[in-house]
Amino acid sequence: MRLSLALTTYERPDALAAVLASVAAQCTQPNEVVVADDGSGPETRAVIEQFAARAPYPVHHVRQEHEGFRVARLRNLAIARATGDYVVFVDGDMVLHSEFVADHLGFARHRAFTQGVRLPLDENDTDQLLAESRGSRQPRPVHGISPLRVRGRRKLYAIHNLTLASLLRRAANTFIAVKSCNQGFWREHLVAVNGFDEDFVGWGSEDKELCARLQHHGVVRQTLLFGGIAFHLHHPPASRERHTANERLLAITRCERRTRCAHGLDAHRGAVL
Repeated sequence: MRLSLALTTYERPDALAAVLASVAAQCTQPNEVVVADDGSGPETRAVIEQFAARAPYPVHHVRQEHEGFRVARLRNLAIARATGDYVVFVDGDMVLHSEFVADHLGFARHRAFTQGVRLPLDENDTDQLLAESRGSRQPRPVHGISPLRVRGRRKLYAIHNLTLASLLRRAANTFIAVKSCNQGFWREHLVAVNGFDEDFVGWGSEDKELCARLQHHGVVRQTLLFGGIAFHLHHPPASRERHTANERLLAITRCERRTRCAHGLDAHRGAVL
């Protein structure tokens, strides 16, 4: 099975550099990396090019012009460019545990998608981690960050334990929210439901809507706890001004049990990116 790791980013080159360093230090490497860039400037391009020059696998840079928050379209660009059988999405501010890719590979199940967990770091720990990343010439594996540095009840989830992960992969669906900053999908399933719905503009619910269509299509959810660990670098919250409108779109998909969206991946398949 070939795994494509898809990262989304926008004008945060220091965070992206730290995330890519954690990718380079994976115990099991992805088969390719796709960096989906929402119109960032030359500093971000330089970070990607430096990483690509050292990577032992293809690194693709897909880009759209920044016209507000259009992460659904950005992820579709990544899907269109990806060639792996399995696509794992992470945001460009999610620093990966060294076993992250291995865990997603190991827990991939037929007719299932995998929801991972985001472990938030506070501003001070984020600054410290970024400073350590800038000061290191070689990527160092992130085996873990002390649970004491993770905010809230998610401290426990910083413990890497695949036995617990296996036992809880269904039960955890009831208390872990859908978040696209750490998710794994079979590419064939993403194609079948037409990817992310590009009618979602602005923050919120495009990930939940995709997962609802997948479940209507017969793809079950599992949640990866104590594995597939990723640490979220602190940043100010995004604007929620479109959240209510996006929730309405989500409600329609659920009510009508839709399996495909009208404005999605089809627009980009076969495009030269």
